[in-house]
Amino acid sequence: MKQQTGSFIKRNLPFILFVVLMFSFRSSVADYYHVPSGSMEPTIQVGDRIVVDKSAYTLELPFTNVVLSQTGDIARGDIVVIQSSAADTRLVKRVVAIAGDTVSLSNNTLTVNDEHAVIQRRDHYVFQENIGDSQRSIQLLPVQGARSSFNEVVVPDKHVLVMGDNRNNSVDSRYYGFIPVEEVQGRATRVAFSLDKENYYLPRGERSLLALQ
Repeated sequence: MKQQTGSFIKRNLPFILFVVLMFSFRSSVADYYHVPSGSMEPTIQVGDRIVVDKSAYTLELPFTNVVLSQTGDIARGDIVVIQSSAADTRLVKRVVAIAGDTVSLSNNTLTVNDEHAVIQRRDHYVFQENIGDSQRSIQLLPVQGARSSFNEVVVPDKHVLVMGDNRNNSVDSRYYGFIPVEEVQGRATRVAFSLDKENYYLPRGERSLLALQ
């Protein structure tokens, strides 16, 4: 049996190495995820497969949570993937405030460190939001009971505050509280490809390789 196993490994060593390297790469460098909900619309659509740079902030030992080195800092405006303990699921949200920031929301208008967001209508429910160096599209649907305001808070050390771009239809820091930075798995950089479930899951060609902002 031992001899057969050794012979199998020897014959298939290139393939085995390829599989190990591929999964190591996906574990600690880059991966892609399916987006099942519309909480980040209009930026990310239901059915998008997003590319995530898992080495954007830390480089981890493959298949573990052991951090080998710090590679970057989470910035306001980043779209991040979070393995949330509070939500008990994976979340894709936008960072609107980082540690030390003072932030509030009034009628869906963000204020970060005394700077008020400038919001301009682009479509019926789609708006352009500019604050600091960050610009993004947000969606403001008329949803009853939406948490469109919260009082001024200060983001604690080693935490971030995140929200969905679909502001009135997103369960985020307004419900789960501040997100520990160790739960941030990486930064979403672009749409790999997208399937339209309302149209027989046909590919949306215009969204393939679309950079996320």
